[in-house]
Amino acid sequence: MKALTTLPEGFHEIYRLDLQHDKKNALTVNGLSLLILAALLAPGLALVPMGTLMDRSDTTFFFLRWGTLIVGLFAYLVLHEWTHGLAMSRYSESRVRYGFTGLYAYAGSSDYFQKRAYIIIALAPLVLWAVLLLAVLLLVPESWFWVVYWLFIANASGSAGDIYVVWRFRKLSGDILVRDDGVSMTVFAKEAGIPE
Repeated sequence: MKALTTLPEGFHEIYRLDLQHDKKNALTVNGLSLLILAALLAPGLALVPMGTLMDRSDTTFFFLRWGTLIVGLFAYLVLHEWTHGLAMSRYSESRVRYGFTGLYAYAGSSDYFQKRAYIIIALAPLVLWAVLLLAVLLLVPESWFWVVYWLFIANASGSAGDIYVVWRFRKLSGDILVRDDGVSMTVFAKEAGIPE
């Protein structure tokens, strides 16, 4: 399943997804992100009151929790893209490029990935960080629940674009090739057309 550095003969572009410039798809992804956030907020509130995050009975721990959450959210942005890049490196020998567009952080490559490999690349941060954060949730005291759970929510809602891409590519042939330059994904196939 190694990525290809050049597009094979007979393949041509059938679809391009650019979440930065395509307003309709960007709105869909942002709506999905908010839906995921709302869906995960409810069970968290049922498990532990949000007041535990706001508890000021120990000022030091109050600021420590909030500082950890803020630093954790910024670190997560980097770790999410690093995880994509690590997964890309698993299937490719080309250098992964990282960047920030002002709207999105990204990891990109000039290679062409097979569909199965690309799905793994797209979902790697969601799965890896969900498992790790759930494990941490089981270990932290209730007073730290919302610090970790907000990171868990950020992971899931921040992966909305990845989930959307996988859903959008689900009906495409197994022999497609995907080139993800970081800000847009281009799909190539031997046959024209993309299923609606």
